[in-house]
Amino acid sequence: MRGSQRIVNNLAGHERSLTQIRFNNEGDLLFSCSKDHVINVWFSHNGERLGTYDGHNGTVWTIDVDSQSKYLVSGSADNTLRLWNVSNGKCLYVWEFPTAVKRVAFSDDDEKVVCITEQRMGHQGAVRVFKINRDGDGTDQPHEPEHMFHPVGSKATVCAFTYKPNLIVTGHESGKVALFDVVSGTEVLNNERAHMDQVTDLQLSLDRTYFITSSKDKTARLHDMKTLRVLKAYSTETPLNSAALAPNKPYILVGGGQEAMQVTTTSLRQGKFETRFWHKIFEEEIGRVKGHFGPINTIAVHPAGTCYASGGEDGFVRVHHFDESYFKAKPYGDLEIED
Repeated sequence: MRGSQRIVNNLAGHERSLTQIRFNNEGDLLFSCSKDHVINVWFSHNGERLGTYDGHNGTVWTIDVDSQSKYLVSGSADNTLRLWNVSNGKCLYVWEFPTAVKRVAFSDDDEKVVCITEQRMGHQGAVRVFKINRDGDGTDQPHEPEHMFHPVGSKATVCAFTYKPNLIVTGHESGKVALFDVVSGTEVLNNERAHMDQVTDLQLSLDRTYFITSSKDKTARLHDMKTLRVLKAYSTETPLNSAALAPNKPYILVGGGQEAMQVTTTSLRQGKFETRFWHKIFEEEIGRVKGHFGPINTIAVHPAGTCYASGGEDGFVRVHHFDESYFKAKPYGDLEIED
């Protein structure tokens, strides 16, 4: 794995640490957001910057793009959720809230957006679902959410739509993962002990039947969507900020690391700023890729599995294109993965 990265594009378009990166459905575009208020879009094959989405005046915590690469949504510390036209960078609509927007996600059919707003200054944490009007130029959007509820207990940090229309999955500060019915706002199912500390990332499989989470408890875990049962666990020695699934290959990618000032023991791999590859089934680490000069905050894999991108505390996005040896490698012999 160490020698199997052919081309690396180092994308320098942010002045502060990255918060989230996303590929579009075709994988030709890569979107990145950071603490510098800017959202960038890049060509994934050569790392050329296509443009920026300007308008937020606070850390942009989260972004998502619809399956047609028509609309982009973003959530920020300026207490707004924004809808953008992907092709021309125009801001189409702004929703304002009392607190920061920490996570956004489109539904499978692009018709809805779910967002989590922070619990702060006397305001409860809330989950809102907005119906997106896809007719016309996109500027005529309903101002009020279609559904809204306040999860009881530990605050939600990440969320996504499941394979059922009105069911969302959430990850929480306590390490809990849960399923919520957005219409009634009720918690349908939970696993209180999915993680022992805050859930930092949640990414779905292509068919949304299972998902991966990363946590500050130094593990990444694979969960069954229907039962929330932990299927596999991947333990590291460093707090994790992101975990992603590699399509067409039985691998998961994790990234994290502690800030230098939080590292109390000096070790050979101080900080541990590597993207680590684990075998999804056998729960064994099979490779590491160095590159960032600080913790890795976010990881995304190309939908076709041809490359992956990582965004770091150092302000860089690195796109690694896999070479022939990655696709030919069979660390455990002839195992065919059916997606």
